[in-house]
Amino acid sequence: MNNFLSFQIHGGADHGGGVADSVSSLLVFFEGLSTRDPADIFSTLMPGLSGMDNIHPVLVHFPIAFLSAFFALDMIGTLAKKQHWRNVAGWLLYLGAVAAVFTVIAGFSAAGSVAHGDEVHAIMERHKNFGVAVLCLAILLSAWRAISRGVIEGMANYFFLALAALLFGLMVLGADLGGLMVYQYGVAVKSFQTDVPGAHQHGHQHQH
Repeated sequence: MNNFLSFQIHGGADHGGGVADSVSSLLVFFEGLSTRDPADIFSTLMPGLSGMDNIHPVLVHFPIAFLSAFFALDMIGTLAKKQHWRNVAGWLLYLGAVAAVFTVIAGFSAAGSVAHGDEVHAIMERHKNFGVAVLCLAILLSAWRAISRGVIEGMANYFFLALAALLFGLMVLGADLGGLMVYQYGVAVKSFQTDVPGAHQHGHQHQH
């Protein structure tokens, strides 16, 4: 039995790795943090975040998650006639609206912090418009939901859900353009930011 447990813990004898080695590596990592200056600890724990020019790529996940869950749960709650599900969906909507505010603000800041060509600039403008539209709809739906105290019925509810579906669709289109900028054009990817044809910064004059 002891040999069996040892084999399992060490992940397969001669192959190395396993739980014991993983725990050991983690302890060594945290021990190393104690020798660093406080300013270096954050960059060591969060190297990806500390290496970003802006936090828009991090924040954008929150409204996408909250608002997608809101739309799905609100639709299911309506079809299943489960008001308590819709109450939960309402809170997801509020959280999504708040997250969208910070995400859009960070997005405007991000647009002025990365170099990009004219083709990407046009995509970025469409991405921005989708983001602002999502924010406006999220605030509108949140206000409507709050004023009605979470209970919207009849034709008003169908119109509410139609706007929620529109919000979801615009969010998907905006996310698609965001992915296009990063994965197709390398926007904000540092290894791609040099020698960008027609590169320009927002707020500055540039040649077309």
